[in-house]
Amino acid sequence: MVNAITCGARTLDFSRPRIMGVLNVTPDSFSDGGQLYRDGRVDTDVLLARAEQMLAEGADILDVGGESTRPGAAAVSEAEELDRVVTAVEALAQHCDTIISVDTSTPSVMTESARCGAGLLNDVRGFRRPQALQAAADSGLALCVMHMQGEPGTMQTAPAYSDVVQDISEFLSLRLADMDAVGIDLDRVVIDPGFGFGKTAEQNFELLARLEALCNQRQPVLVGLSRKSMISSVLDRPPEQRMVASVALALMAVERGARIVRVHDVAATFDALSMWQTIRHTLSQSQQP
Repeated sequence: MVNAITCGARTLDFSRPRIMGVLNVTPDSFSDGGQLYRDGRVDTDVLLARAEQMLAEGADILDVGGESTRPGAAAVSEAEELDRVVTAVEALAQHCDTIISVDTSTPSVMTESARCGAGLLNDVRGFRRPQALQAAADSGLALCVMHMQGEPGTMQTAPAYSDVVQDISEFLSLRLADMDAVGIDLDRVVIDPGFGFGKTAEQNFELLARLEALCNQRQPVLVGLSRKSMISSVLDRPPEQRMVASVALALMAVERGARIVRVHDVAATFDALSMWQTIRHTLSQSQQP
């Protein structure tokens, strides 16, 4: 497995699981929409305060999103997404010493994000929009390619798989082959099975239960389970009350080999992963001759 990826001017190693904190500069994201975007603009003061808090709590990466991709989300114009994301990335690059990830499927946003100081491009559509793959290649940044069945507006309309893990694995393998064909170094690519993107709750839980099959491959695996609706299929909780369940799911993913967890609740996730790492270290020490 790839042990580290180069993210612009920084390197992210996987000697321990890494935490990606979510910074949605949108008015309508499912859990935190509107918190960093007020009166039609990104509130940079609130954005930077949230970013500094997440970094202090243990985040290794900050993930900026300018387009809501929740089920049924309305499309956002290219100009609006550019304005939201570039404003945020410029502010973060100037004030925060960390890896900035940009959650986008739009080629122009990828290009401008790279220019402004982003280190990773995170595309829920797997770089399948026209020109997206070339923009990703030209950026020279680390990339996260995700699986999604359908589009955000329709993805939860009866998603079906012959075998959810095998189908996702085959999709990601094809995308990696396409990336390799345009000259992208696969040692800078992370894969994401796309929990909640075109999958029923049952399919999500099966995917998590069998996640090790994806994590045993060359590419590091990123998962986004935080506050997802799969939790509400078991517990009657609104998004803001799903922290404990989200942390539990993140731990289960890390146990199965995930190297990056994308979360809203950084501090709680950091504490849980610290306990997990301590147990792992203790066990390895006890097994030494």
